[in-house]
Amino acid sequence: MMKEHAKLMKVISSAGEIIGRKKLQKMIYIAKKIDLPFYEKYNFHFYGPYSEELTLRIEELCNLGFLNEVHEKRGGYFQYRYSLTDTGTEFLGHYDLDLPPFEGCMLHLNEQSSRFLELVSTVLYFDGLEQEEVKEKVFTLKSKQRYTEEEILEAYKYIENIRGLVAEELAKH
Repeated sequence: MMKEHAKLMKVISSAGEIIGRKKLQKMIYIAKKIDLPFYEKYNFHFYGPYSEELTLRIEELCNLGFLNEVHEKRGGYFQYRYSLTDTGTEFLGHYDLDLPPFEGCMLHLNEQSSRFLELVSTVLYFDGLEQEEVKEKVFTLKSKQRYTEEEILEAYKYIENIRGLVAEELAKH
């Protein structure tokens, strides 16, 4: 049971701190889509791919005292910050995880805006379609975000770059 929880703790530990539930959801989804060993089930939701399973795991980690979740009021909404607690760090130190190296990938993903990660994860969600069809899906499903063609091309480039980064990390391992 705790292996998937420990992987999430490792992600947050690698990133240092993740600001935003949406960002965390997208980081895990993108990692899963570029063949890192994450197995949460995702459905398409208002903000793109979303996993109820991931939300429950994060909640459990907070309840166990392994994750720190800080709520901040930002304008008209609440923002959440996630970091590992000392107890979480200690637990992770005793947990033997056989994982491919993904620290660089998580740091890179964490540096991106939630808006951009929403676009990247949406592009990946429809990765079985032709690029023109994906563009139409983005323009239709994400019309409120007002993504441009340039941003969609940037998302495709980013996906290739992040795959390359993971391949590099694997080659060094």
